[in-house]
Amino acid sequence: MYRIGILTNKASDPAEARLWQAFRLGLRERGWIEGGNILIEFREAEGNFARLPELAADLVRLKVDLILARSSIFVQPAKAATSSIPIVFVVHADPEGTGHVASLARPGGNITGLANLQTDLGPKGLELLISAVPMAKRIAVLWNPGTPSHAPGLKAVEESARTLRVQLQAVGARTAAELAGAFSAMARARAQAILVLASALFAAERQRVAELAITHRLPTMHQTRDNVEAGGLMSYSPNYDDLYRRGAIYVDKILKGAKPADLPVEQATKFELVINLKTAKALGLTIPQSLLLRADQVIE
Repeated sequence: MYRIGILTNKASDPAEARLWQAFRLGLRERGWIEGGNILIEFREAEGNFARLPELAADLVRLKVDLILARSSIFVQPAKAATSSIPIVFVVHADPEGTGHVASLARPGGNITGLANLQTDLGPKGLELLISAVPMAKRIAVLWNPGTPSHAPGLKAVEESARTLRVQLQAVGARTAAELAGAFSAMARARAQAILVLASALFAAERQRVAELAITHRLPTMHQTRDNVEAGGLMSYSPNYDDLYRRGAIYVDKILKGAKPADLPVEQATKFELVINLKTAKALGLTIPQSLLLRADQVIE
């Protein structure tokens, strides 16, 4: 009987629960049955990410066989808590840039997993946002300074903005309570659109983010489709269900004796563009037909 510890935000959130079901499916496909030959211990931040070091330490005290830390903000406290227990991430936005692995090909240490590189995703999202709102020349970037992968991700977006000849305004929010102030700051700076970097906080607060964007009449580009289903305008993102399901492959290999140091980090291979036309209508925005034809899903 092996025990896996999972560091996450809120497993009962419907969007998060769907992803963990994809992970469980991946486990079952490889013969791992929860409650049979494997136990899963969830430790959830519930929006209070300052508790993550305490939650990671708790999993180490339990002597779990492996820690699954879903993204960079969860990997950081897990890394600080143990250098011996294997750590697997499933949606890390920049494992090399944050120093969580030595390189994608040869991670070294006790950490490996799957990546959706923010340094690629951010610039592509900015390009698509400008295609949807070609008149926008002042674009805000909503980021979380507490998310390790956001600093290199923001730098990549800033470089892309110079090429695309748009002005960026980076606005940080570490907690749900800071979101209203962040949007007010964007409005005062006369932002014309927003690029939202993927974070556990913005995913959990997707309804609030969508409401604030519509209130301030700001078109948004997200990096999770759940934000668009909650009322955001667009998203360009990897297929997260696929990444969580593939995360079980790493768990399977490590429990069967493989070392994280020897398992290369895999990158996302399936990406999707989702557009919410109901939100576009609410904003008085017409999405170019050329962009609609590129969409994998259009919400009407």
